[in-house]
Amino acid sequence: MGEHSSKQYDHDLEAIRSKVLLMGGMVETQFLDAMTCFRIGNIERAERVMREDDAVNQLEVQLDDQCSHLIVRRQPAANDLRTIMATIKVITDLERIGDEATKIARTAKSLHSRGAVTVNHYEMVRTIATATSDMLHDALDAFARNDHNQALQLIAQDAVIDHEFRSIMRNLITFMMEDPRTISAALDTMWVAKAIERIGDHAKNIAEYVIYVVEGRDIRHSKPALTATGAVPETKED
Repeated sequence: MGEHSSKQYDHDLEAIRSKVLLMGGMVETQFLDAMTCFRIGNIERAERVMREDDAVNQLEVQLDDQCSHLIVRRQPAANDLRTIMATIKVITDLERIGDEATKIARTAKSLHSRGAVTVNHYEMVRTIATATSDMLHDALDAFARNDHNQALQLIAQDAVIDHEFRSIMRNLITFMMEDPRTISAALDTMWVAKAIERIGDHAKNIAEYVIYVVEGRDIRHSKPALTATGAVPETKED
């Protein structure tokens, strides 16, 4: 009976993880489509991104319910419980990524509907958008494979995205000061840049949960001195 129960638990957990990865693919697509809308002004696609957020929200509710039922039915031991709790947090971060992608799509629709494109808005955020998209994809890959080394490297990458975001803010403020006609479009670009930066934060959170599951370490809110490869740099002794 014990072996049978363990196999059923593994089956149930794997089914949940598969749905989480499905949800991850959905929000990845949302983000990419939202950025395409911001670049070319496809209002129809922007509306589709916003509609797809409902499906993501519904999947979050379903997965939360399945995780809760799994805890009640199987009463998992410490390691297994850690995995389920981390999975619940990943689900929350994915739903919030979908929200941020929806914000980008909504802003893109408004920007192009008004014809307010007076700065090269997409080029301003292209680098940070590409880096964040890659980071999200790699975070989901690390989650799928429980690869804590890859997850550790991703945490270091978030600092690069944050630095790029601050640079974008400075440039946009300069545009608005030099030419008030750019204010409307520049503000829209700011909201998009902030949404992208937040997606990077959620991707970093997913990476942190992978480390928590594999190593049992909760590194949230800590600031480890990581290099670009995720390694802790050596310190010189006096």
